[in-house]
Amino acid sequence: MTIPRTAGGRRVKRRAVGGVAYHLFGGTVAAIFHIPILWATLNSFKSSSEANQSPPTWIPQEWSLENYTKLASYGEGLGVYLWNSIFLSLLVVVLTVLITVLAGYGFARYSFRGKSLLFGTTLLILMVPYASILIPLFLVISWLHLGNTTLGLALVIVMLHLPFGVFLMRNSFEAIPKEIEEAALVDGCGTLGLLRYVSIRLVTPGVVTVALFAFIASWNEFLAPLIFLNNGADYTLPIMLVNLSQGQYGEIDYGALQAGVVIAIVPVLLLYLLLQRYYVSGLVSGALRG
Repeated sequence: MTIPRTAGGRRVKRRAVGGVAYHLFGGTVAAIFHIPILWATLNSFKSSSEANQSPPTWIPQEWSLENYTKLASYGEGLGVYLWNSIFLSLLVVVLTVLITVLAGYGFARYSFRGKSLLFGTTLLILMVPYASILIPLFLVISWLHLGNTTLGLALVIVMLHLPFGVFLMRNSFEAIPKEIEEAALVDGCGTLGLLRYVSIRLVTPGVVTVALFAFIASWNEFLAPLIFLNNGADYTLPIMLVNLSQGQYGEIDYGALQAGVVIAIVPVLLLYLLLQRYYVSGLVSGALRG
């Protein structure tokens, strides 16, 4: 079928060419970003000697689980570090969602003296360099007798993610028409029931977005666990990977290191793919109001 040589036909043709160019460019960029992940995955299935050889090979000459076996028995054991990361991330997610939902609803629906000042002060945390407040936070956590504990570390990470979470949840609640909540109140729903059964269900994308950001940030966090934890059995996966990369006498076991990278990527990748539709809509709903 030929497109008529009219102004409309030329616009359709330009739009088709632009669409093809757009997808080719996007596919190329995506492929470039996937190369390191593919490289790490292939290296993790090489033997230790092949993974460390130079020049490197792309495809393993002999597929092996040697690196994963070595990783499983490293230090306190892979299972210990993996569980520490999972427990920390889940604790951070629960605390972050609980605090940001309540704070966001309060800022969106209630009027009180100093509301704007308190909200602005919360956002000011974003302007403070992260590393510059770790030592003061360490002193505070020690004063609370939560030093070298997962709960103390979780509270620090939660505090660092409160500004974004509160901002997003406030905007998400403000996007809900008040008439819906007023109708629920007329039908006899209490304040907590209104929040639990009506409002939260309408801002599910925002809640999922906050939870996803909190999980990814706490899962990948390195500096805070390094400072707040001094017991090897409490270390998280990122600290284990850094210790593994240092090796003995400066020697790096690239095969085992790449196997650890793959294990660290998989949970975050699966979680993002499962919650992607909520994540995108949550960011959009959070950007509707400023």
